[in-house]
Amino acid sequence: MTQTDPARLTADLIRCPSVTPEEGGALVLLETLLGAAGFDCTRVDRGGVANLFARWGKKGHARSFGFNGHTDVVPVGDEAAWSVPPFGAVERDGVLYGRGATDMKSGVAAFAAAAIDFVTATPPDGAVLLAITGDEEGDAVDGTVALLDYMTQTGETMSACLVGEPTCPETMGEMIKIGRRGSMTAWFTVVGKQGHSAYPHRARNPLPAMARLMDRLAGHELDRGTDHFDPSTLAVVTIDTGNPATNVIPAHCNGTVNIRFNDTHTGAGLTGWLRAEADQVAEEFGVTVEMKVKISGESFLTPPGALSDLVSAAVAAETSVTPELSTTGGTSDARFVKDHCPVVEFGLVGKTMHQVDECVPVEQIHQLKAIYTRILKDYFT
Repeated sequence: MTQTDPARLTADLIRCPSVTPEEGGALVLLETLLGAAGFDCTRVDRGGVANLFARWGKKGHARSFGFNGHTDVVPVGDEAAWSVPPFGAVERDGVLYGRGATDMKSGVAAFAAAAIDFVTATPPDGAVLLAITGDEEGDAVDGTVALLDYMTQTGETMSACLVGEPTCPETMGEMIKIGRRGSMTAWFTVVGKQGHSAYPHRARNPLPAMARLMDRLAGHELDRGTDHFDPSTLAVVTIDTGNPATNVIPAHCNGTVNIRFNDTHTGAGLTGWLRAEADQVAEEFGVTVEMKVKISGESFLTPPGALSDLVSAAVAAETSVTPELSTTGGTSDARFVKDHCPVVEFGLVGKTMHQVDECVPVEQIHQLKAIYTRILKDYFT
């Protein structure tokens, strides 16, 4: 039987310029490939975003293993800084270069190739599902969420899911993600009264109030971490007045913070705390503090158990490395999948993702396919 080459598929996907939200031909390519292998494929496009759902086996089967990933990529940035064409899929000294090589067209290629070869060689008593989005690097409103909405509406189910994002910091096999911190951003506007800097008593300066508020927030210990999570963090990311004049006290000052929080907190609870701090500063300085919050995702944990054991065993068998179970890093689409079924994440070393000359060793792509294949075999045994 001819094997599906995951490195060649990765290169073909890299050549599709699928910068969010452009489909770029990547999902068309996968739909053609999966359809020829007997997968029922459905495009689940929503809000100008292209998504693909593919299933081999009966709908609603009690044993169904799913993979989730994305084919959209971030912009290339300064193209002149690249040593190769960003969408050229150039291979040099055993390394494949291109935007999306690591994050995460190699992961999608590996699990698609593993799924195709597995169901062809050893058709399982169950279903294999692939949920592939074109909106992970963007707002993620019409990507994996749209796929999960489609699954709910049509009775499609995954018993367990693996997200193929890069998870290993330095060495292939060293880390599996079993959860993620929550993420939220808060925008503050302190409103005072404009005036002449020589007569500050006639104005109400918003800057000292903003400085006090940012200091209070940044200096507050949110927690000391939990069994599976590091301590939550709050970062002040900008303070700005847009005031070019040295003799004018401005009327407004803007500030923004980003919080990455563990399972000690909820987005709603942190929003209440931020509002209380803002109100206290407003009263102290006689200003008004407006606040807007966006919660990108709540923290979640898939407790160590059958799914993480399955993935850990496959990783160890193929890499001779025992992976750490971790919740570090930013957000991923696993934050949506966790509402549907147990989910973990495992993928390549992610050191070059989003960088100029993003790249992946070809050997690692084949290794990742082998890991995913072993996971499927062990799951359906």
